[in-house]
Amino acid sequence: MATRRFTEEPAFVLHRYDWSESSLVLEVFTRHHGRIALVAKGVKRPTSQFRPVLLPLQPLHLSWGGDAEVRTLKSAQWQGGHVMPTGEALLSGSYLNELLMRLLAREDPHARLFDHYALAVRLLAERADAQQLVLRSFELLLLRDIGLLPDLAHEGQTLTPLDRGAAYVLTPEGGLCAAHTDDAHSLSGTHWVGLQMALDGVDPLLATLRACSGCPQSLQPQLRHLLHYHSGVRVFKTRQLMLDVMAMNRPRSHPLPLDPGPPPLPPA
Repeated sequence: MATRRFTEEPAFVLHRYDWSESSLVLEVFTRHHGRIALVAKGVKRPTSQFRPVLLPLQPLHLSWGGDAEVRTLKSAQWQGGHVMPTGEALLSGSYLNELLMRLLAREDPHARLFDHYALAVRLLAERADAQQLVLRSFELLLLRDIGLLPDLAHEGQTLTPLDRGAAYVLTPEGGLCAAHTDDAHSLSGTHWVGLQMALDGVDPLLATLRACSGCPQSLQPQLRHLLHYHSGVRVFKTRQLMLDVMAMNRPRSHPLPLDPGPPPLPPA
C-alpha cells in the first residue's frame, strides 16, 4: 500500500525533542489533522534547510509522509505574517503550547481552535498590553472546543438561567454555582452570561477579549483550577517559569543579611 502523504498543511510547532545527534521529533498543531508527531531528520546540522524554520509560535506550511505514529517531515516553509513573540509574550505563547500539549489528544482535528490559536499568537506578538486578556480568552475557547467548559449562562446543578444580579463561581465538578460571601473571585451573572454570548459569537476570540476586559483577575484563578483539574497537574511548567522570572526581576526591599558563618565551637 502506498505511503500516505500530506502537503502544505498550516501548522505550528508546539515542542521539540532530541531524537538523535542530528534529528528532532516535533509535536506540531495542524489545522486539519490536529496534534501530530513528526521526525525532522538532520535538522540540527548547520546546512539543514529546516534549521531556521522549525521554530515555535511561527505560522508554517508543513508536508510529511508515513503511516506510523511518528511521521517523517518532508518540507517546511514559513508563512510570514508576524515576528516571533519575545520576552513575556514568548513565555505566554509557550504557556498556550503547553495547554495544547496537555489537553489535546493526538490526531483530533480542531480547525476553529487552530484559527483561534493563530490569532492569539499574533496578538501576543503585536499587543504587549493585552497578554492577560489573550490568555484568558484562549483558555475559555480551548476548554469550550474540547468539551470541558460548562454552560456559562446556567447554574451547573439546576440548569436554571443565572440571576444577573447574583454572584457565581466556576467549579470543575459542578459548573457555575452560587458564590459564598467570602469568594473573592466570584463574578456576577451578567459577566458570565456576557462571556457565554461572546463564545457563541461569530468572531469568538475578539468578542471574548472584550468580554474578559473587566474581569481578567477574577477569571484567572477559576480557569486555572479548571485547567489543572482536567490536565492532572498542580502547576504548569511555563507558569512556574513565569513566576521564577518575575521573582528574579522583583527589586529587593531589603539587602540580604550577611552570612554569620559557622557557630563558635564550645569550650574545651
